[in-house]
Amino acid sequence: EDVSVAAIIAAVEESLDATRCGGSADCQGGARCLTHELWTDLSQHLDDFLGAVSLASLTARAAIRDVAARQDRDRPGRIDARILQ
Repeated sequence: EDVSVAAIIAAVEESLDATRCGGSADCQGGARCLTHELWTDLSQHLDDFLGAVSLASLTARAAIRDVAARQDRDRPGRIDARILQ
């Protein structure tokens, strides 16, 4: 099963919300700010984009594997590049 990057972000309880108000629309003194809808739309686009990227497709990229190998070598304890093979 392919797990999306968005699902991983959600699983660790991180947010893709680009609004300052956390989506509650009380951005400006308790009221919706002028650009609230813009940031809400951006948040949705980010979620859609990352929802379409699977962990498998990401780790299949040679550049990603190269970076993981370098980080594993330079900073032990980070992502082990062997899991990406």
